[in-house]
Formats: sequence, C-alpha cells, structure tokens
Amino acid sequence: MQDKDLNVIIATDCGSTTTKAILIEKKGDTYRQTFRGEAPTTVEAPFEDVTRGVLNAITEVEELSGRKILDGEKVITPNNGNTGVDVYVSTSSAGGGLQMMVAGAVKAMTGESAQRCALGAGAIVMDVLASNDGRADHEKIERIRQLRPDMVLLSGGTDGGTVNHVVELANFIRAADPKPRLGASYKLPVIYAGNNKAHKEINDILGSKTALVITENLRPVLERENLMPARHKIHDIFLEHVMQQAPGYPKLMKMVGAPIMPTPAAVGLMTEKFARANNYNVLAVDIGGATTDVFSVFSEIFNRTVSANLGMSYSVSNVMAEAGVQNIMRWLPFKIEDQEVRNRLKNKMIRPTTIPQTQEDLQVEHAVAREALRLALAQHKALAVGLKGVQQERSISDAFDQTSSGQSLINMMSLNYVIGSGGILAHSPRRIQSALMMIDAYQLEGVTMLAVDSIFMMPHLGVLAQINEKASLDVFYNDCLIKLGTNIAPKGLAKEGEKILDWEIKAQSGNQSGELRFGEIFIVPLSDENAEVILKPAKSFDVGAGKGSRYEAKIQGGTVGVIFDGRGRPLELPKTEGKRVESLEKWYKKLNMYP
Repeated sequence: MQDKDLNVIIATDCGSTTTKAILIEKKGDTYRQTFRGEAPTTVEAPFEDVTRGVLNAITEVEELSGRKILDGEKVITPNNGNTGVDVYVSTSSAGGGLQMMVAGAVKAMTGESAQRCALGAGAIVMDVLASNDGRADHEKIERIRQLRPDMVLLSGGTDGGTVNHVVELANFIRAADPKPRLGASYKLPVIYAGNNKAHKEINDILGSKTALVITENLRPVLERENLMPARHKIHDIFLEHVMQQAPGYPKLMKMVGAPIMPTPAAVGLMTEKFARANNYNVLAVDIGGATTDVFSVFSEIFNRTVSANLGMSYSVSNVMAEAGVQNIMRWLPFKIEDQEVRNRLKNKMIRPTTIPQTQEDLQVEHAVAREALRLALAQHKALAVGLKGVQQERSISDAFDQTSSGQSLINMMSLNYVIGSGGILAHSPRRIQSALMMIDAYQLEGVTMLAVDSIFMMPHLGVLAQINEKASLDVFYNDCLIKLGTNIAPKGLAKEGEKILDWEIKAQSGNQSGELRFGEIFIVPLSDENAEVILKPAKSFDVGAGKGSRYEAKIQGGTVGVIFDGRGRPLELPKTEGKRVESLEKWYKKLNMYP
C-alpha cells in the first residue's frame, strides 16, 4: 500500500461537531490541496450514521471542484479524467474519540509507561490505576465499574519478575466486570502488556470475562520502554471493536482505502513525519474548546498528552481555576477588576460559540489562551520524561521513589519548530498575535521557527502518510503550514536597556544587522524564505551555544518575520500593575499587535 501511484485523494476528518473533507491533487511533481468542504457530523440522533456527514462534506467538494466523486453512497475509484479519486482516507474523533483506562503495577513506572502508550495511540486516558495509588481495593473496583471505557490497557512488572501486582490488578478488573461505553452486548477489550511470566494467570482470570489480547511487555526491563506493539494493538482493537459499535462506522470502514485513525493519532503521526523529514525537535499544540493536545518529538522520541480540562470555551472555567485569575490578568495591557474577568469567562463557558466583539474581549481571550497553553505544556513536560526508576545503584526504596529520576525531554533551547493549531491560534485576526501567544506561553529560548496549521489539515495528512508520505509532506509544507517566521530570544537577565545581543541576517533579499537591548522586542521583516542568522550574545546570555558564545543557525521568514525578544528568560513581568500595563502596552504597540 506504501507510496503507490496516487494522483487524486479525498480525505475526511470526522470531528465531534464538524466533518471536514479535503481534495488533494498531484500537480506536476507536487501534491497540493485544491478544494475543501465541511458538514455537521452525524453520529447522534436523528441520523445516528457517521457516513451521512461524510457524504455531505464530500458532496460540497464535488460542487466546488466540478469532479464527480460519489456514485450514490460509494466513492468512485480509481480516478479517470474528471471522475473519481484514487483513494479515500479518514480519521475520526466523533463520538468522543477513544477513551481508555490504564493500569500499571507501580504508578510512577509502569503506570506512566502505560499512560504514554495509550496517549500516543490517540486515546483519552480516563484514569490510571496502580497497586500503590492510595485507593482501597473496593474503591478501585467501584472506579473501574463507573468509568465504562472503550478498552483497558493492563501492564506491570518486568519480564520474569514477580507477578503478584498484575494478578491483583487483573482480579480487580474481573471483580468489577466493567461494561464498555458503546454496545453493551460485547465483551470489553483488555490489552495485557506486562510481565510475560503472568500470561497464563492473566488468561485464567480475564480470558473468559473480557476480550483479552496479550502482547509484548511495555517495560521488558527497567531501562527500556517498548510501546509500539501495544500501540498497534490499541489501533487494531479501536477499529475492530470500538468503531464497529459506533453508529455508521462499519459502513465507513468499507469505504476507506486505509485504516481509520483516531484524529489525535493522525496529528501525532504527521508531527513525527515532519520532525523526521527535517531532523527537527518539534512541539505541536492543538488547542480546542474543551481540550488541549500537545505533541512533541525530541531526539526522535514522540510524546503526546491531552489536557482534558484546558480549553477555550467549554473548559475555560477550569483554565481560570487552575491558572488563577491573577495569572490571566497579568497579560492584559489595561486595568480591570478581577470580578469583571471572571464574569467574561463564565459567559464564554455558557455560550461557547461566541467570538470576541471588542478589542478588550479579544485581549482577554488571548490572555486565557496563554495560560491554557502554559499549563498544557507543564502537564506535557511532566509526562514526556526519561524513564523513572532507572538509576546506577538502586536500593528497593529508590525503585518506588517517585522522584528517583526522569528528566523531562522537553528542552526549549534545543526546540527547532513550534506548530500551533486550533481556533484561537489558526484564526486570530493578526498572525503576530498567534506568534506572541506561543512565545509568551512557552517562553521560547534561543532560535525557534513558528508556524500555524491554517485549517486543521494535520489529521487528514497524518492518515494519508500511512500510504503516501510524499503527498502528505508536500501538502503539509505548501498548503497546511502558514510560516510565521522565527523567534530569537536570548536566555538570561540584565538591566533594562543593556545591550545583550549583536545580530546579522543573511538572506537572498539582502543582509540586515543590528543589536538587541534588554527589555526590547521588535520585528525584522523577512518574507517566506530561508536565511542564515549570526548571533553574538553578551557574556551572561545564551542563544544556543552556551553563555556568551557566538551561534549560527538556519532560519525561515514568514508572514510575521524575525522576532527579536529581549525581554529575558525566564520572562518576568513587572510586579506593580502600573509598570506591567505600561510594559505590555509598549511591547504590543511595537509589534503592532492590536492596531
């Protein structure tokens, strides 16, 4: 199926509210996205058939493109002249996506490995159960019974080690006898990816009660994680069991030319392909109304987290509760009472589809987005870590110690590329607003390129990458990514006005040079072209090669250009309200943020 000769491709993403279709055509040697259509998703009554929304979205593409794609309810293949397509692919998060519960013997070790495995497969993790999670036995059983996940991932123990913990967890699952979320008539899928010595016992306990699948251990030895076999099993079961129960999916599965992927898994795959093709460290975020997904690839290790309580509409009150209203207000360039901010955000939660009507509303929304992004990244950093429980000399108490090791893989100085997607980042009135929200929330350091996903095409391209990587990367570069430019932020602190950097940009359109002083932020225009930058920081500042060391890097321009951020890292906003408002006003004005 890999990279076969495809000239015309139709792809859909069945979201929880909207089904989006895009047409991709080969123009000369390059694939381009040519037309798109969308329609409401039809999983719920009165239709209860996801294919209705798919057909409606594809019909819109037919009307716009003048290409006949459907014959009744069938996608015409292969393409011939102005009729048909070579392949149809789809992703889906309709019906609430893939919901899983994971269980591991030790919370900080196999519990975390199991969580990383499920998240990477595109699931929402409803709960993590562990022998040492502090809940009484009856509470664990009650919790399993309440949740009704789509499937359970059970792991624990290294190969050949003790089997007591996993057997105990298996007995809890058996005692709870949980029912799946969709289709009460079939058995709940359970994937066992733990100690291989326990296979027989696990089979005896769960074999008759659940749809048990046994695969390789997630942590065969303490020093190594082996997540792929279990991830593949999650995908298989998602297609065979879960999707078969969702309204209309069996019909959809017959229509497609490649396996349906959960939307987040497809976005993750596209992030991975992009990082690998360019040898970049990449951070991608999808900020929605209810959840924020963060994806990263650092030194070729992929991680994904879902912050299910951080979003811009349905979950906006959670952002306020978690960040604190003061942290949201610190980004506002005007004086306002905190009760006023609370009222505005609660209105947004009650009426999630409203969009800001005044500039102040917009600035409040951007302030919330910064905090949601900041918190989601903090949660991501906590999970994207080296393996816990791995030390040179270990006593038994160390192995169970939560803090024994596990450095976060996320290092802002070695990050090459940030991709933002989701309404607030893709559709802000000005691109500089999206750029600065990401710069502020992530406190980017050194040299980092920035882009946004123009119309949330990453899921379509991720599922396409399974069968034709060139097509997905072509469209990703040419039609999906809107390049904003590059951010340059020296790490360190100094006195206001002190010189912290000499810079020079070499580009085809001409060379530019200058200096950066502490407390300043400004833009050097550079259109969408590749350039070289030479940076000479002051001795207490680092831009990527160590304190005071000269650094050269390849950069990209874009719709914003090159942003020089001399506000210092860590970025500390002035403490007093008057001074803070004055600084924000000065920075926003300099960047022409809210003209």
